[in-house]
Amino acid sequence: MESFYKMLQFLLPGLGITVSVTIIALFMGCFIGAVMAVLRVYGGVTARSIGFCYSYVVRAIPVVVIIFVLYFVISEFVDLSPFMSGALALGFASGAYQTEIFRGAILSIPQGQMVAARGIGMGRAKAIRCIIMPQALRIAIPSLINEVSLVLKDSSLVFVIGVPELMRRAQYASASTMEPLLAFGTAAFFYILMTLTLTKLLEAVEKRFAIGF
Repeated sequence: MESFYKMLQFLLPGLGITVSVTIIALFMGCFIGAVMAVLRVYGGVTARSIGFCYSYVVRAIPVVVIIFVLYFVISEFVDLSPFMSGALALGFASGAYQTEIFRGAILSIPQGQMVAARGIGMGRAKAIRCIIMPQALRIAIPSLINEVSLVLKDSSLVFVIGVPELMRRAQYASASTMEPLLAFGTAAFFYILMTLTLTKLLEAVEKRFAIGF
C-alpha cells in the first residue's frame, strides 16, 4: 500500500498535464468541428469541399503521425513546445471527428427552422449562429461524451515526443522501480477515474440541456 501511495504522488504532476492537453484539444476540436460542419452543410461548393477533405483525410491519418508532423515539421517554422505540439495535434485530429458529430446534429434539425428564421428577417449567418448551432450543440452532447473519453485516452500519445504526462511518468516509474504492473496499473486507475468523472458530469449536462422534436 505504501508503494501505491508513493506511485500516486509521483504520477500526480503527469495527471495535471494530461488534463491540460485534453482540455486544449477538446476546445480546439470543438471550434474546428463546428466551423467545418457549418461549411459542409451550408457552404458553397468550395467550402463543402474543404470541410469534406479535412474530415476524411484527417480521420484517415493515425493521431501519432499528426503529432510527429506538427512537432518535427511544423515546429521548424513555428516555435512550438512539445506540450503545445501534442495538444494542437490532438485538437486538429479531434476536430475531424467533431465535424461529423456537429454535421449530424445540424442535419437532424428540421429545415423549417432555417426557413422560419429567414422569414422573420434573420440573415443566414445570424440564423445559423442564433437558431441552428445552439440546438446542434445540445443534440451533439451524447456523441461528444464519447469524443471526450477518446481524446482523454489519446492524450497518452503525446509521450512519444517527450511530454511528461501520465503515461510518460508511469514509464519513468516502471524503469526506476522495476514494477511495471504497479506503475501502469496506477496510471490505468487515474484514467478510469477521470473517464468516469467526466462521463458523469457530461451525462448530467446532457439531461439538463436535452431537447427533442
